[in-house]
Amino acid sequence: MRLASDRLSAQSPRMFRSNTVLLENKNAIVYGAGGAIGSAVAQAFSDAGARVFLTGRNRTTLEALAEEIRGAGGAAEVAVVDALDADAVEAHADAVIRDAGTLDVSFNAISLPQTGIQGIRLVDLTPESFDRPIATYPRAHFLTARAAGRRMSAQGSGVIVTITASPSRTATPRMGGMAPAWAAVESLSRGLAAELGPQGVRVVCINAAGMPETAQLTEVYGLHAAAYGISHEAFTARMTDLTVRKQLPTVAEIADVAVFVASDRAGGMTGAIANVTGGLFVD
Repeated sequence: MRLASDRLSAQSPRMFRSNTVLLENKNAIVYGAGGAIGSAVAQAFSDAGARVFLTGRNRTTLEALAEEIRGAGGAAEVAVVDALDADAVEAHADAVIRDAGTLDVSFNAISLPQTGIQGIRLVDLTPESFDRPIATYPRAHFLTARAAGRRMSAQGSGVIVTITASPSRTATPRMGGMAPAWAAVESLSRGLAAELGPQGVRVVCINAAGMPETAQLTEVYGLHAAAYGISHEAFTARMTDLTVRKQLPTVAEIADVAVFVASDRAGGMTGAIANVTGGLFVD
């Protein structure tokens, strides 16, 4: 089962603007680092000074990203890890501690192909299609956050960053089990923050809207466009118009926020949902 969405095209321009050292001397694990969001965040973490530990299911993709990061002067390590495998997640976290000494940031960007999940009314969805995201996203976030939380609690510091999307908080049709899965991840994030806060560990969830330059959004918007009998471009325009600023967020904007919430400058944030939807919904 593929857990990472396709990376941005190799021809896409690099979109990361920060040369600050917000994460200097930090060690960060990125799960699903082969996907568009995971790779963007991994590069942004590296640009901000972190040593990044890239995980996913496709070593070739991860190695290519690691070489790109090293070529820019960063430090990156690669491991094939299935985020749904509890033993593999725990073993990798132990390896990071042995190698780096601390685990300071955990970011989970795993994802699933959405064909057969989105674009279908709930009343027409099979139980298996409804179950798939619910069995994947909350479990993967639980396993990776549990591994990070155990080790961060022991060292007395750390930040766990999760990511969801706007349908967790809106009445959006044809989302299948995705909206419940994202809502579960947000609830999990709040519970973790309450339990881990006294040990110096913060937990922040980023809620994002569709990022037009990603392959997965092309897939998702295509499914919804087909369900409504309109073009992909028309559906994208419809979603864009629903935002307050009339512009969907970009991958670079998501990555910038991930760097900030993972840094000490966001020390007062925990148990929070960072709204990076461009105003698709407002708090």
